[in-house]
Amino acid sequence: MGRQPFGLASAAAWLRAAGWDVRAIDAAKEKLRETMLAPADLIGFHLPMHTATRLAMPLVAAARRVNPTARVVAFGLYAPLNEEWLRSIGVDAIFGGEFEEGLATFAATEQPQRAQSLQRNLVSADSAISAVKPDTLPRIRFLVPDRSGLPPLSKYATLQMPDGARRLVGYTEASRGCRHLCRHCPVVPIYQGQFRIVQAEVVLADVGAQVAAGASHITFGDPDFFNGPTHAMRIVTALHDTHPGVSYDVTIKVEHLLRHRDLLPRLAATGCAFVTSAVESVDDHVLAILDKGHTRADFLSAVELCRGAGVTLVPTFVAFHPWLTLDGYCDLLDTIEEFALVGCVAPIQLAIRLLVPEGSRLLALDEMRSCLGAFDPATLTYRWRHPDPYVDELHDAVMQLVGTRLNADRGVVFDEVSALAHERAGRRMSTRPARDRASVPYLNEPWYC
Repeated sequence: MGRQPFGLASAAAWLRAAGWDVRAIDAAKEKLRETMLAPADLIGFHLPMHTATRLAMPLVAAARRVNPTARVVAFGLYAPLNEEWLRSIGVDAIFGGEFEEGLATFAATEQPQRAQSLQRNLVSADSAISAVKPDTLPRIRFLVPDRSGLPPLSKYATLQMPDGARRLVGYTEASRGCRHLCRHCPVVPIYQGQFRIVQAEVVLADVGAQVAAGASHITFGDPDFFNGPTHAMRIVTALHDTHPGVSYDVTIKVEHLLRHRDLLPRLAATGCAFVTSAVESVDDHVLAILDKGHTRADFLSAVELCRGAGVTLVPTFVAFHPWLTLDGYCDLLDTIEEFALVGCVAPIQLAIRLLVPEGSRLLALDEMRSCLGAFDPATLTYRWRHPDPYVDELHDAVMQLVGTRLNADRGVVFDEVSALAHERAGRRMSTRPARDRASVPYLNEPWYC
């Protein structure tokens, strides 16, 4: 997500507390030299996202080649989803969900001299390895992430303000997992409707350390910030009280925005720059297939509620999926235009194609299986083709328009995509309403998987 990774810093904190000498490397931002791997007893790969997992393949191969005696592990949300593949390329152990205890305990296994250094709350090695299973997901007392050795915040995404100013961005997590079971979400196979909080004092200490390092904006990476709204509001209230000049952004489901509408003005008052919401579609049939828990009307209500509360809503979409029609894509674009959301939608969101990884609940749907191909180890997904080849051709064309212009003027890119889509669908573009010239705050590394 273009932010300094919480998961890597959290793993480092636990291992250092256990007496290990740890070198944390963000391979997305700095070159991983093979000489760094040679002296290690244990090499761990943090796999929080799909792209990170794909990029790990040559690094795992390098680790095995340069240091064949080291134990190699993978941890993070996408590790258990891809366990079979990871083991096939040489990974010894997999940790997902609340990985910290299991990782620290595994590190001590076969290292008796290290075991004495472990915190007394660590579980046994056997239970640590089983901790990736949803039915045994542990509740842990987090340590404050140790970010020493990671690239400075200036190497990561910045927040672009409407006045042209830029803010350094920190990243933390107040919770993991999710109470909900959206069919396409990678969180669901691991957490199965569960979520776990990160203790407030840990979150605030992590935020404080990043503010001291120059951050003036914080991204909360929780899958849904309002899974635990009392916990969430306690944290942002304390953040604002302690650092009143620091802004933040969060991710919240549409249904939670509606259910907790009374909290939206408090988000604005405590410095929330924007709320990201995974809307995915404006087609009620597709929303039902994805089990999103909201309707088109709910989304549009959330837009108005957020505007009324002074909170910028940033919707994200799975624009291309097997149930899309050319007319449906035009309807998505027309809805974004009609409700003055063009400036809130990163261009890449107009080209996102549904991912179907191992473990996805989509695999159980007849509607999905009918267009599904075999699992592709190169992309770590089940490839699918749209029953209408013109939709796949439109996706390719939209990707060509936006793929290298992630930070181009959003209005310009949107107009090009809309003109292309309406031409392909044989539809006339509706009269465009006057756009508000005021821009909205946005991160210069757009979020996507």
